Amino acid sequence: MRVAVLDLGTNTFNLLIAEIDDKQYSIIHSSKMPVRLGEGGITKKTITLSAMQRGIEALFVHKKKIEELEVNKTVAFATSAVRDADNGTEYTKHIKNETGFEIKIIDGNTEAEFICKGVKLAISFSHNPFLIMDIGGGSTEFIIANQKEILWKKSFQLGVSRLLEMFNPSDPISKENVLELTAYLRAELQPLYAVLKKYPCIQLVGSSGSFDTLAEITSLHFFNKPLQGDAKEYLFAENDFNFLYQLLLPTTLQQRLKIPGMLPMRADMMVVGIILIDEVLKQSNIQKVKMSAYSLKEGVLASILNNEFY
Repeated sequence: MRVAVLDLGTNTFNLLIAEIDDKQYSIIHSSKMPVRLGEGGITKKTITLSAMQRGIEALFVHKKKIEELEVNKTVAFATSAVRDADNGTEYTKHIKNETGFEIKIIDGNTEAEFICKGVKLAISFSHNPFLIMDIGGGSTEFIIANQKEILWKKSFQLGVSRLLEMFNPSDPISKENVLELTAYLRAELQPLYAVLKKYPCIQLVGSSGSFDTLAEITSLHFFNKPLQGDAKEYLFAENDFNFLYQLLLPTTLQQRLKIPGMLPMRADMMVVGIILIDEVLKQSNIQKVKMSAYSLKEGVLASILNNEFY
């Protein structure tokens, strides 16, 4: 059976197509379309008309690929920007009328569970707890898990698009902006820091999104080669995030766009992203960081394989 998973995120609409045969899978297509669904409305709990239209156009591109690859079953879900918007449900009805896709809006806890399942498809866990961090546009999910179970999970309203609209930092970001943002993050993340005392983690696993781009930048800078297309993980060196922090913070948007490995659709958000990662690493005292190329949509695929979803 050929299955498509559509992930309607705050920044991008993502498509994964896989061939499934007796609980085995092979990914035959993966793509993303920049949509910026939260732009201009995320802090007002609304999706603007222009953002809605960008989303519809992206879905038609994905629909063409789904039809071209003769998919048997499509699962589509929406996350932070849609679930938090007062007109989110209305938008899913509009999508249904325009494209035929039935969209399921998932809550933050469900999103965190799918992220964990996706990461476990890419990375081997041990009995020691790992901290998974998934930076989205509208929210950031944190999961503490080991090879057996999820020990703790929480979705925070700390997505990079949301933070950008809330703080509207200068370009390049000022020291005052950094201090203000860091203080806000520290206050908001107290529940995470408290639970890390109960479950101290030996490693941070950053899933997809911003971590993909940061891994690409470091690989090109230090090894002069891009990440392999089929790589499921990337292990950062101990000082990589200090390097990335020093590299990104003084830059303007135009300078970031010229950094080898920088994905243009993420360039305006990467400074906020690296400040968020830096805060978590400092407060958790975690030294080892790994990127997982698999995340939410792969977690949905894992659930389909186990007959747990739809």
